Amino acid sequence: MATLRRLREVPRHLLVCEKSNFRHDKSRHRHLVETHYHNYRVSFLIPECGMVSKELKNLVMETGPYYFVKNLPLHELITHEFINTFVKKGKLILSLDKDTYEETGLQGHPSQYSGRKIMKFIVSIDLMDLSFNLDSKKYERISWSFKEKKPLKFDFLLAWHHTGVEESTMLSYFSNYQIQEHQPKIAVSTMTDLQCPVLQSSELRGKPEVSCSAGELLDWLGAIFSNAELNNEPNNFISTYCCPQPSTVVAKAYLCTIIGFILPEKICLLLEQLCHYFDEPKLAPWVTLSVQGFADSPVSWRENEHGFRKGGEHLYNFVIFNNQDYWLQMAVGANDDCPP
Repeated sequence: MATLRRLREVPRHLLVCEKSNFRHDKSRHRHLVETHYHNYRVSFLIPECGMVSKELKNLVMETGPYYFVKNLPLHELITHEFINTFVKKGKLILSLDKDTYEETGLQGHPSQYSGRKIMKFIVSIDLMDLSFNLDSKKYERISWSFKEKKPLKFDFLLAWHHTGVEESTMLSYFSNYQIQEHQPKIAVSTMTDLQCPVLQSSELRGKPEVSCSAGELLDWLGAIFSNAELNNEPNNFISTYCCPQPSTVVAKAYLCTIIGFILPEKICLLLEQLCHYFDEPKLAPWVTLSVQGFADSPVSWRENEHGFRKGGEHLYNFVIFNNQDYWLQMAVGANDDCPP
């Protein structure tokens, strides 16, 4: 099965829609989840469902923990001990205003969204390269910059990839700083008599009077997640939105939302479990998995620069059909590269 890809420009946003099948050899679903690193909200919606399986419940409860470290000096992240203990691969990416960038004395490049007057710079530091060259002039310069010339401190969120090292190591390593362990916040609700769009897996663009498009579904999900009224009553001055047509009413629908710092590997497990939801016959023709990234993250997918000042959106949504077809929708704001 070939993958169909479609771009749709909306004001100040770019939406990419594609469809494929999870069994397809060239399906990109896992790669796209694994390379969207900074996730703060994950929601899944299952029509015609009031209770989920024990396996899915357990995965939801195991999406944490993550850690908050306050006023952590940046130089702590380039020490050999830190890199050797925690970093297997990756980069330290800094998004700096013009004054801070010049004060660090580091080499970087202007933000591609700076415009004529450059006010923002990006600095990328390969941590693994540094760890193998601790005696290099490059390491000395970066260390001098972070410790003496411009000793920057930030509040950090940290999450743990399971690699064989004890998770408690993170707490003990940063014990000299204000480190707190957090669990994601989980909200579960069952909605009754919910009006849902009618979808056909083969019709990404929808078909008049037959099925809704991927774009119409994404708008509808946004209203559901915002708890908006969908009845379009004339005396409702908050929202005049209503469910796209054609639609159908489901007796109940299960909605679960997880908020925190959620690793891609945990989202991969949720996606896989939702695919298995249709291993046995179900009334629901489809389920959705929606993921939003942190608005102020310096990157969206991979190392793609992410803009924050004009919205900060970077998100994706899977529509999983009972025949293992899926739609994948990826959206970013105005100051972002096109999703991969």
